[in-house]
Amino acid sequence: MQIETILWDNDGVLVDTETVYFRACREILDEVGFELTEDLFREVSMRQGKSTIRLAESIGLSSDELEALRLKRNDRYSELLQRGVRVMTGIEETLRDLRDDVRMGVVTSSRQDHFDIIHKQTGLLRYFDFVLTHADFEKAKPDPECYLRAIDRFEVDVDTALVVEDTERGLQAATDAGLRCVVIPNSLTKGMDFSCAWAVLDNARQLLLEVVETC
Repeated sequence: MQIETILWDNDGVLVDTETVYFRACREILDEVGFELTEDLFREVSMRQGKSTIRLAESIGLSSDELEALRLKRNDRYSELLQRGVRVMTGIEETLRDLRDDVRMGVVTSSRQDHFDIIHKQTGLLRYFDFVLTHADFEKAKPDPECYLRAIDRFEVDVDTALVVEDTERGLQAATDAGLRCVVIPNSLTKGMDFSCAWAVLDNARQLLLEVVETC
């Protein structure tokens, strides 16, 4: 298969932001007496793609209180992101080596404001031809809407496209959209079920050396 387009997830693939998001959620929930463990975050947020703030319903918080918590969490996440984020291992080198040979886009469930904060610092956006954030679709991963929008809006040929993800829900979204998907697990997603992935890799350099160059 000749690869002409690569669609990259953002959080946990391009940048190490999922650990930052976990910290923001845990801190805000701790303020109301709910303990968010890493295992619970991994199951609810990383695997199911649901809001961990909703877990506070179990301690009797109202809808208005939950909404206030969600807004406070978003503000805290923004504060933490502004301190800087780590680009994942091998990402910039891989993007630089690929940019003249394939078209590349980012497809992420991140809010636009958070995405802008992240990449104001990374310098990675110069490698991409297009970006879709949560503002461009209604349903988050594992729903395939984001990838279907990318296919339609940017005339992506599913037969020559590849997705790079790090979670089960991302893999499911890509697969349900008819796209091949490789997974690069991180510390929060290792051990998830990636059995339907096209390949499971250790880092981005493997994508270039073991997947793209052999197609």
